[in-house]
Amino acid sequence: MKHHLKRQLRRLATERPYQIVAGSAAALVLAGSASAALASTNDAPVRQETTAAVAELAPRLGDVATRSEARVAAPSPTASPSASPSASPSASSAKPDPDVTKTAKAKPKPPSKKVLDYNYEAQTAYWNCGPAAVRNALSASGVETTQDAMVAPLNAGENGTNSAEDTTRGLNQMVKGNPYRTHMIPGQAATPAQMDQLQADVVKAITDGRGVVVNIAGSATDTNGGWHSFPGGHYIAVVGYQDDGRTVRIADSANPALPEYWITTIDLANWAGTRGYSA
Repeated sequence: MKHHLKRQLRRLATERPYQIVAGSAAALVLAGSASAALASTNDAPVRQETTAAVAELAPRLGDVATRSEARVAAPSPTASPSASPSASPSASSAKPDPDVTKTAKAKPKPPSKKVLDYNYEAQTAYWNCGPAAVRNALSASGVETTQDAMVAPLNAGENGTNSAEDTTRGLNQMVKGNPYRTHMIPGQAATPAQMDQLQADVVKAITDGRGVVVNIAGSATDTNGGWHSFPGGHYIAVVGYQDDGRTVRIADSANPALPEYWITTIDLANWAGTRGYSA
C-alpha cells in the first residue's frame, strides 16, 4: 500500500498545475484510507471504503480542477500594466485624426506697400480740419459723407476738434463694428515703442481698407523736404503706406495745392506728440 501511494504522488506531481489541487485532495483521501487499512486486519473492507470515498470525492475534485485551470488561464489582477499588450503606450495611443489636428493657415503677411483709393477734399473753414480729415479717411473706406455732417459727431466748433477721442467716436459712428481705437502719445516726442505701435496700427488699418486720422502739433518735414507747420494743432488723414509701413501717405486738407505727401512713421509719431491718433 505504501509503494502504491508513492507512485500515485509521483504521477500527480507530473500533471499540469491545475491538476495538482485535485491530486493533493485525492492524496489526502488515499493517505487517510491507507492509515485505516494499516490499522485494520481485514484488507477487503478497507479497499471498499477507499474506493467509495474516492468515487464520492471525484466530482468535487473535477470542479476544483476546472476552477484551477480557469485561474491559470485568466490574467492576474495584480499583474503589471506593462505586461499587458493593451496597456502599452504605443498600443493605447490612437493616431491623431489629420482633420482634427490640421493647423489653421497662417494669416497672410500684409503687402509691403498699399495706398487706398479715396476722394480728397480740402477743409472749408480754418477750424474744421478735424471733420475734413475724418471725411477724407472715411472716403478711403467707401463711406461718403460731408465735413458739415461730421461737425456734430466730433463736437467740433470754432475752437476746432478737442482730441483724437472725438475723431475715434466720429469714425466708429460711420463704419460697422467699431474698429477704431484711440492711441495717445502723451510725451513731446514718441518713444520707440510708440513709433512701432503707430507703424503696426497704420499697416493693419490700411490693409483692412480703413484710413487713419492723426492729431498733430508743431512742424515736420516730408520725404521730399517739404516743411509743414501747425503750431496750434491740426488733423490729417493717413491713406497709405510703403516700405512695410516705415513711410506713410498723408492726405492734408490744409492746402489744396499740396493735398498729399509722404512722411516717415518716426516723424509722424513725433508730430503726434502730446496728441494721439485714431486707428
